[in-house]
Amino acid sequence: MVLEGRIYKSGKFWRVEIPGLDYMTQGHSQKEALEMAADIVKTGVDRKGFKVTATLMSPKTFSIVCNDSKALIAHMLKRLRQKHGLTVREVSKRLGSTSPNAFGLYEQGKSTPTLEKLEELIHAINPSHSMILKIA
Repeated sequence: MVLEGRIYKSGKFWRVEIPGLDYMTQGHSQKEALEMAADIVKTGVDRKGFKVTATLMSPKTFSIVCNDSKALIAHMLKRLRQKHGLTVREVSKRLGSTSPNAFGLYEQGKSTPTLEKLEELIHAINPSHSMILKIA
């Protein structure tokens, strides 16, 4: 799985934003900012063996690539749910289930959603959000 981020100069620092994970960090150089982007994702996912790299794609964008898509998707769902102040049970209810396991299995990385299911999960958290996928 690849996530795209933005990188730009802001005063003395290089800022990086990863909208899909709601992360922003910075560094003194472009290289340091990309290292910080990879580090914030790795720290957030917090799984043994999880590896991530951030690579410049253009003057304004970079990509986040990892070795465990399931863990990254789980982390993305959790970050999105927390950003919107919802509990696992509330999201499960929005999915039409009375069991928090309906959403919890995806957020824990125990189950990997299809693209259609991922869109449904994201929509349950934020009905006005739509996924943007880039296929390379």
